Amino acid sequence: MANDKEKNGSGHKYAADSIQVLEGLEPVRKRPGMYIGSTGPEGLHHCVIEIFDNSRDEAMGGYASEIEVTILPGDIVRVVDNGRGIPVDIHKKTKVSALETVMTTLHAGGKFDGESYKIAGGLHGVGASVVNALSEWLRAEVHKDGDIHMQEYARGIKKHNVKKIGKTKKQGTIITFKPDSQIFSELIFDVNKLINHLRQQAYLVKKLRIRLMDARKIGEMPDLENIFWFTDLHLEAESHSFYFEGGLLSLVNFYNLHESVVQRHVYYAEKEVNEMVVEIALQYIDDIKVRELSYANNTSTPEGGTHLTGFRTTLTRTLNDYARKNNLIKDSEDNFTGDDVREGITAVVSIKMHDAQFEGQTKAKLGSVEAQGAVTTVFGETFSAFLEEHPDDARAIINKVVLALKARKAAKAAKDSVLRKGALDGMTLPGKLADCQSRSAEESELFIVEGDSAGGSSKMARDRRTQAILPLRGKILNVERARLDKMLGSQEIKNLVIAMGTAIAETFDLSKLRYHKIIIATDADVDGAHIRTLLLTLFFRYFRQVLEAGHIYAATPPLYKITKGSDIRYVYSEEQKIAALRDMGVEESAVAIDGDDDATESESVNAEAETGQKKGEEVKAKRTQKVSIQRYKGLGEMNPEELWETTMNPLSRTLRQINIKDAEDADNTFDMLMGSEVAPRKLFIQTHAKMANIDA
Repeated sequence: MANDKEKNGSGHKYAADSIQVLEGLEPVRKRPGMYIGSTGPEGLHHCVIEIFDNSRDEAMGGYASEIEVTILPGDIVRVVDNGRGIPVDIHKKTKVSALETVMTTLHAGGKFDGESYKIAGGLHGVGASVVNALSEWLRAEVHKDGDIHMQEYARGIKKHNVKKIGKTKKQGTIITFKPDSQIFSELIFDVNKLINHLRQQAYLVKKLRIRLMDARKIGEMPDLENIFWFTDLHLEAESHSFYFEGGLLSLVNFYNLHESVVQRHVYYAEKEVNEMVVEIALQYIDDIKVRELSYANNTSTPEGGTHLTGFRTTLTRTLNDYARKNNLIKDSEDNFTGDDVREGITAVVSIKMHDAQFEGQTKAKLGSVEAQGAVTTVFGETFSAFLEEHPDDARAIINKVVLALKARKAAKAAKDSVLRKGALDGMTLPGKLADCQSRSAEESELFIVEGDSAGGSSKMARDRRTQAILPLRGKILNVERARLDKMLGSQEIKNLVIAMGTAIAETFDLSKLRYHKIIIATDADVDGAHIRTLLLTLFFRYFRQVLEAGHIYAATPPLYKITKGSDIRYVYSEEQKIAALRDMGVEESAVAIDGDDDATESESVNAEAETGQKKGEEVKAKRTQKVSIQRYKGLGEMNPEELWETTMNPLSRTLRQINIKDAEDADNTFDMLMGSEVAPRKLFIQTHAKMANIDA
C-alpha cells in the first residue's frame, strides 16, 4: 500500500508544491511553440503577422485605411495603422490601462464583446501579448483624441505605467518591437514571406493601402519619437505598396495574369446574408490544375471547411442544371462530378462573419455550419445569373467540363489497367527495379537514377538489404499539363508508381509506401537538374502527401575528386574545389582544366610543397607532388566504391530533404516553369539569368 509520503522514481516528493502555476505571460516564454508554431523562421514571421493582423482587423471594421510595416536596422519591426487606437482608459476588471491589459494579458482584447469588432480574424486575444512576451523589448504608442500615450515593456513585463507623452493630430496605433534572441534561433526577416501575406490581405480588404518598408540598409536607427508614418522620413528603403479596389476579382486576375483563360469575364459577387458577408470570384483557364483558395474573416483556411463545401456543392449543381436546361449534355449522359467541374478553375471564396468557429488551434478549417448555407444562397443565385448573362462564357465553361468528364473516364480505364489487383503486392514490380531485401518501409530507400549506366553502378554499390535502385531512361513526361491517362501511358512513370506502392489519384494510400526515403540521384549537370525538376513536378502534382510527409530527397553527388598522394577529397562546388586545392598547397591559377567535352575531365598539375627552411630568398629543399583533379559529369562514371562513398553511404553522403514551405508559391512556381505558357518562363529566365551557376 502506498503511504502518504509516496515518492517518484527519482526520490523526490510529489506533492501540491510540485505543481507549477505560470502567471501572466510566463506560459508563452516557457512554451512559445504552442502560441506561434515554432521558434524558427516561421515563428519569427508569425510575430509580425500577429501585430499586422490586429491593424488589419481595424481596417475590416472600416476604421483604418492605411497600414505600414517597417523592418528597421537591428532586427526591429514597426507596425503602424490609422485606426481608432487601442483604448488607454482604465479597465474595470484589471484596474490598469486597457492598453496595458491588451499587451500583458492573454485572452484580452476587443474581439469578445461582439460590438467593438463585428468581424475579426484573431478571436483568441493572444496576438499582441504573445508578441510582447517574446520580444526583448516592445513599445506601444497610441495616438488618440489629440494625445499620444505610450508604454514600454521588456520580455512582456511593463517598464512603467502608460503615460502621456505629447499632442497629436493623428489617430492610430504604433507597435515597435525587437524579437528576443533568447527565444528565436535566428533574427533574419525574409521580406518575401511578408510580401505574400500583406499582398493577400490587400486583396481581401478592398481599398486598404498597405506599405512594407525594408529599411535595414539605411544605417543607424532614425529618431522615431515624433514620427507617425515612417515614409514621412523620406529615407531610402526598399518599398512595396499594395492597394486593390477590386477585392477577390483583382486576386483572380492576378493569378491568371499569364494563363490562357476559358471564360472572358471573371465571375464576381459580394453580398451580405444573415449578417454574413460572402465574396466569391472564379475563372476557368485552359489547364487541368485546380486552384481553390478559401478564407474566413481574412484568415486562410487551407483545409477548407463549411464555406468551401457550400461553394463546391453549389458549383456542381449549378453547372449540371445549366448544361441540361440548355441541352449541352444529353439526358442519357452522366452528371458532372465535383472533380469534373473543378478542373482548371481558379476560385477564391471568402466569408466574413461574427463568432467564426474554427476546427483546431491553427484555424486551418472553418467549422461554422451557418457559413455553408450563406455561401450556397449567395453563390447559387449570382452564379446562375452570371451564366445566363454571359452565354458565351457559360458554353466555354461547359465544354471545358465535358472534356474533363471524358478525360476522367479515360483516366479511370488507364488507371485500372495499370493498378489492377495484385500489382502493388510485389508480384508485378517493374523488371528494371532492383528491389531491396528489407520489407520494412522505415529502413528502405529507393534511389531513382538517371540511365542504365548509373543504374548498373548503383546496383553494384548499394546496400542490398535496404537500398533499391530504379533506373529511368531519359527524361520522363512533363506531367504539369498531362492528365492521368496520358501520364500512366508513360512506362517510366508507370514503373515508378508501381514501385512506390501507394497507388494514385482517389486510390492513393500513403500507408502503403514501400520506401520511406525516395532519393532522386541525377547527374550534377543541366540535364540532371531538368530530370530532377520533372520528377519533383510529378511528386508535387500527384504525390503531394509523400512530399509533405518528408519522404522525398535529392542526392548530392560530388563535382570533383581531388587526389594528392594518399589525400583524396570529394568536393561539391567550385568554391570547395578552390579551398581544397589551397589547403593542399596548390593555387587555383596553377590548375587549368582544358575544356575537353569528354564524359570525364581530369587534369594533373604539379604542386610544389616546401619542406625545407628558407634563408633569404633561397629554398633549401623542395618536393614536387602530382595533384589529380577528376570532374564527374555523371553518376555512371563513378566506380561502385566512389558512388557508395559519396552518394549512397548513409554515414558519409549528403541528402537534401525536399519539403513544401509554401504550397501556394510552389504551385505558382511549378506552373510557371513547367507549364505551357512561354512568356512567364521567359521573363523568369531573363530576370534571374545572372544568378545562374552555369557549368560550361
